[in-house]
Amino acid sequence: MKIQQKLKMEEYDDVEQLTADFQLLFNNAKTYYKPETPEYRAACKLWDLYIRTKNEFVQRGDYDEDDDDDDSQENPGGATEEEEVLGQLLEAVLTYTEHGRLISELFQRLPSKVQYPDYYAIIKEPIDLKAIAQRIQMGFYKSVNHMTKDIDLLVKNAKTYNEPGSQVFKDANTIKKIFAQRKLELEHSEPIKSSIRIRNRRFAQGDRLSSITTALQYGSESEEDAILTGSVHYDEGESEAESIHSSMDMSNPIFQMYEAVRGCRNNQGHLLAEPFFQLPSRKDYPDYFHQISHPVSLQTIRSKMKNNEYESVEQIDTELNLMFENAKRYNVPSSQIYKRVLKLQHILQMKRKELTRRDDEDGDSMLSSTLSDGGSTKRKSHKKNTKKNRMKALYAAVAEAREMGTGRRLCDLFMVKPSKKDYPDYYKIILEPVDLRTIDHNIRADRYTSEDAMMEDMRLMFRNARHYNEEGSQVYNDANILEKVLKEKRRELGPPPDDDDIISPKLKIRKSGISPKKSKYLTPLQQKLNELYEAVKNYTDKRGRRLSTIFLRLPSRAELPDYYLAIKKPVDMEKVKSHMLANKYQDVDALVEDLVLMFNNACTYNEPESLIYKDALVLHKVLLETRRDLEGGDDTNVPDVARLIQELIRNLFVSVLGHQDDEGRCYSDSLAEIPAVDPNNPDKTPLNFEIIRAKVDKGRYRRLDVFQDHMFEVLEKARCLHRTDSEIFEDSVELQQFFIRIRDELCKNGEILLSPALSYTTKHLHSDVEKEKKEKLPKEYEEDKLKREEEKKEAEKSEDTAGGGWQGALQRNYSQDCSFKDNKYHVGEYVYVEPTEPNLQPHIVCIERLWQDDAGENWLYGCWFYRPNETFHLATRKFLEKEVFKSDYYNKIPVSKILGKCVVMFVKEYFKLQPDSFRPEDVFVCESRYSAKTKSFKKIKMWTMPLSSVKFVPREVPLPVVRVASMFAPKQESEKPPEVAEDGKEREDVTIEVSNGEPGCQYYEQLCYNDMWLKVGDCVYIRSHGLVRNRVGRIEKMWVRDGAAYFFGPIFIHPEETEHEPTKMFYKKEVFLSNLEETCPVTCIGGKCTVSSFKDFLSCRPTEMPEEDVLLCESRYIEIEKQMKKFKGLKRFSLSAKVVEDEIYYFRSLIVPQKEPSPLLDKKIEELEAKFADMTDEELEDLGDDDGDGSDAHCMPQLQTQLTGDMDMLHYAPPQVSSMLLLKENHCLTLSCHLLSFAVYHEFRLPGNHLWPLMHAIQCLQVVHETSNCFYLLPFFQRGQQR
Repeated sequence: MKIQQKLKMEEYDDVEQLTADFQLLFNNAKTYYKPETPEYRAACKLWDLYIRTKNEFVQRGDYDEDDDDDDSQENPGGATEEEEVLGQLLEAVLTYTEHGRLISELFQRLPSKVQYPDYYAIIKEPIDLKAIAQRIQMGFYKSVNHMTKDIDLLVKNAKTYNEPGSQVFKDANTIKKIFAQRKLELEHSEPIKSSIRIRNRRFAQGDRLSSITTALQYGSESEEDAILTGSVHYDEGESEAESIHSSMDMSNPIFQMYEAVRGCRNNQGHLLAEPFFQLPSRKDYPDYFHQISHPVSLQTIRSKMKNNEYESVEQIDTELNLMFENAKRYNVPSSQIYKRVLKLQHILQMKRKELTRRDDEDGDSMLSSTLSDGGSTKRKSHKKNTKKNRMKALYAAVAEAREMGTGRRLCDLFMVKPSKKDYPDYYKIILEPVDLRTIDHNIRADRYTSEDAMMEDMRLMFRNARHYNEEGSQVYNDANILEKVLKEKRRELGPPPDDDDIISPKLKIRKSGISPKKSKYLTPLQQKLNELYEAVKNYTDKRGRRLSTIFLRLPSRAELPDYYLAIKKPVDMEKVKSHMLANKYQDVDALVEDLVLMFNNACTYNEPESLIYKDALVLHKVLLETRRDLEGGDDTNVPDVARLIQELIRNLFVSVLGHQDDEGRCYSDSLAEIPAVDPNNPDKTPLNFEIIRAKVDKGRYRRLDVFQDHMFEVLEKARCLHRTDSEIFEDSVELQQFFIRIRDELCKNGEILLSPALSYTTKHLHSDVEKEKKEKLPKEYEEDKLKREEEKKEAEKSEDTAGGGWQGALQRNYSQDCSFKDNKYHVGEYVYVEPTEPNLQPHIVCIERLWQDDAGENWLYGCWFYRPNETFHLATRKFLEKEVFKSDYYNKIPVSKILGKCVVMFVKEYFKLQPDSFRPEDVFVCESRYSAKTKSFKKIKMWTMPLSSVKFVPREVPLPVVRVASMFAPKQESEKPPEVAEDGKEREDVTIEVSNGEPGCQYYEQLCYNDMWLKVGDCVYIRSHGLVRNRVGRIEKMWVRDGAAYFFGPIFIHPEETEHEPTKMFYKKEVFLSNLEETCPVTCIGGKCTVSSFKDFLSCRPTEMPEEDVLLCESRYIEIEKQMKKFKGLKRFSLSAKVVEDEIYYFRSLIVPQKEPSPLLDKKIEELEAKFADMTDEELEDLGDDDGDGSDAHCMPQLQTQLTGDMDMLHYAPPQVSSMLLLKENHCLTLSCHLLSFAVYHEFRLPGNHLWPLMHAIQCLQVVHETSNCFYLLPFFQRGQQR
């Protein structure tokens, strides 16, 4: 590992330094291991292999540089006959195609160690076609059979790593078959002819490279020549798609400038431009973006190249130099990046000179590149159409999917995004909304660069649906079905065609369980995992001792076979590291779980007083503290349920009060006149919309059903005080229906908020309204009958007083118009009339009849329209600007009293039209009629006034609907907010009959005691003396006897009241159901709480319970067994309808509770540290051979680490059982008895070098015998001494 690190850091200046380190490594191994061990022999073989490989490479490098001419003289044919045969076999594999696809492409290079680390953990002998080609050129293969073994190994590796049935698995079998067929053909043909045929074919093909030369092209040129010729090579971690793309545009000078910088390597083969691939992280280097005003990276330049933003070589040259100058400005001259910049700038200048010289020789190089690109336009267009047709087929599969049985189209809810008005919270929860219409538009507009981009949008849409909607809902299930349909359709279409712009074939070589696209840089999750792992691994105590050394590897089964009997899930840090490299941890908790399991295993197997036990506890604490620092403490993100309930109630209240009809009239305006005090029940608490508004603003409602009761009380009061045909009655019914509809939408019919309020539906409302009408209609009929009789009498009386005047009226001369003082008046016009009293505004009258009497005087008869100040109304009522009301008052008046003309318009026309040739102050609006007798308003449904000759024209801008307060409304300064009291649900004591109940006891389901409401199923704090925290009890029975209240139920205990390992972790606020059931007086209750099951704790909360009083219980503590066992769920209670149930709020997404360390952890660590504080380092080393500074890689662990090398075969020696000295007296006794029993059973047939454990057991037994009263062991002990 250290040599590999030096290679990565470029610390080796020449091969001799590398050779010295390898020699030291192998000499150390040979010094430590004995000559007969396999480790010693392996070290010798590896050193010989290194020397042989080094000589081959060094000699070949000198040979290639200095003796090219000699090579041609020694081998004029270019290759021996055997090499030609091997080359022909390799060429058969390399050139074989199937349906136009090159089979060998995935086998030419090994997978990237960065992207696929598990490949090298599974495959012990990796090999590729490039290595085979190199071995052919080096003359490594002595025969065809020798090469056949490597081909078989290549096929075996591919079939081992990839799943049966995969494309790579099939291709591996094809390669083996092709190789065998070609080998068989060559065996039955003449070798000379075959060799001649190979050479002739190569010469005929001109510049075409042989299969061997093609495979060896990588690394064949020097660094400077590669730059000048535009040849660029890629390492394992780079994308093959980029390599293919670069080969397509290789003749473009702009591309050559880019690749000259990007592909340049140093002597060790590392890319010099790697730090410039992407811009620095804003999180890690925030000052970079303050110092650098125009940051540039190679990724930015490559994106501009794809978009054809560079028109000349000068532009990309300027961009690259800007990138280099930024790096030189930010980094110090002595840094590695600064030195790389100088090299890259020099290389860029060389490449620019080379391109300039080439352009002078061939001036139309850019033109030829352009023509070359144009020649492939037809092929690209065909690929583009194929890609687009595939995406259309995938889209159609989703759009046409239907539900089995019903035929319902599943995609209906996914066609368009939800309305922002109806679902405003959707766009707060979903940050990247997408719908099928958008995807269809993107497909048609060719906005997807690949099929994967379209698939990613589809997956995003389905993820959004599952994230926003509850699990089990229709949309949630439809998303799962549609995603399955999409996958099946894509599988049916088969793999995408070989298109460089779609996907690289190399991505298919990996197992389906591992993502083929992995970034070279660590994701935020990987960074957290590494920090956690390194914090545990590198932790040292005050003495500099690394505690994690003993946990790096598991003990061997040969050394400790009983370890694997006691520990069911063994794990070590090497296994954890391999899981991290394979990306098997989906979150931080998964890593923490494995590390905690490792520490639990150590504490379970080792004694509580041992050093390993103490180290496990310390590292466990380090792990939890590091995670808390990384994640910022408690990250459960439990929603504030009280605030959410208040927001829901506020939204519901605002929606109801703002509900309008088609003309923009608020229904709640008419209800503003409802008095707060009910005239029929004056003792009842005053209540109206203003009082409810004050309570909502102050957050006094904690339950939806209480708020609903208050709203319904106001609406029912309005219907009770007014006639069934009144506007207020109809408005109250409409508002109550609207309330129920909006309530159900906000609560999602109980999916978000489960409340008793949801039990009242529109069916109940219609039933209640019908009952009210049945009660009120008979009375209203009687009132109408009396009213008609009174009107009839008044009419008869007026006729009698008129006398003969009525006869004269019959001789009136009626007309449709008349003139007075140069003004002409028509029937249907509105006029101002002189007021009956001085200092009053003119009356507004609508002319319905005009006539002239016998004296020649003109008269009019019409309807009076009242202004708001001429009506009787509550001061809280609001009116439209310029509003008047049609009254029930009609009278005649001389035309001579007319003061002028005006216009009264119906509300439906007023805001859109205006009368021609009238001043705005003479135009009024009418929406309701006013009854002077009942002093009530009623909305006009149909405008029946006489037709007017006034011409109306559209307004340039429609008038806004503005309502103003009454002139009788009190001034704002003197207004006092109503007193608001804390509101709770009205409850009553609910008794219950209990069979086999004790005499003299009255049992209750719901009871109020000492101003505290309790019900069966509630959990309460029980005052407990001598405990850190109060215990929790659940009320299962509740009764009152002799004036005192009692309850009975099980007891929940806290973690500190249980016996457990200090490494055990608990959820915050976790309790355990115990076997205790107690009867307690109600007076010992210290408060109420809620104990939720694990499922409920993650998904919901009672609305009235503070979060700190919500506890979690998922296990039962069995006192006898000292164990915690999980159960399915807590007991649920079915109560009568009179009992007020809790309201439950369900979270949109499940919370993730964190676990916290045991309360015993710190205490146990302090005890053990005090015990080992006085020990010296040598004594600690005696306790644990591998503890210390961890520098000795071969030190023996105590009980956790695996024995290496031939240490497994060493003879049993006293120092290796020093851990036995740490055993307690009873454990020594037990172990001694076991050893003696073993010895007696086998008649002491133990070899001489294994007698020490037996002697140690006899000594321990003798100590026990002398210091205790274990006389029953005396015969056993004497028998052992005799033997």
